[in-house]
Amino acid sequence: MADNATETSVAGAVRVRFATAADAALIVQLVRELTEYQKEPLENVKLTEADIRRDAFGPAPRIETILAEADGKTCGFVVFFHNYSTWAGRHGIYLLDVYVRDWARGLGVGRRLMAEMAAIAGERGSLKLDLSVLHWNPATEFYEHLGFVAQNEWRDYRLSGADLERLAKEAEGVER
Repeated sequence: MADNATETSVAGAVRVRFATAADAALIVQLVRELTEYQKEPLENVKLTEADIRRDAFGPAPRIETILAEADGKTCGFVVFFHNYSTWAGRHGIYLLDVYVRDWARGLGVGRRLMAEMAAIAGERGSLKLDLSVLHWNPATEFYEHLGFVAQNEWRDYRLSGADLERLAKEAEGVER
């Protein structure tokens, strides 16, 4: 019981806010930290501050970012966008990146970020929150504890690089 009280009081001290264009460099830094946490080479990160300003704060935003701060320091973030279910005829929210800095893990920051995302989903009429987690990531237990359910019947696929370019060359154009 004491652990929950501590977690709640620390999480209550966390400030959560939508990022602004002035946070572009910070968002890039957090993405780089997440990449290192995921044991991926930093050279895989091509993201720039200009990309963030264009895609999060430009005339046609594609992503949104929420930052968490404790003691005046950024301690985590969520990057998300709306997806769509043709079966349900409604949109959902896809959590692209969820990251809490090492020093803030176990303090309730992740739960606070997820609670805010659930509230945003409700406010926007979203039916669901989706995310993907690396199989080795210990956060899987955290997500399952919150009620997320692994979608094992679906397999993620990706087409990129030369294969994407090769297939695109077969296109004949879509009438508009």
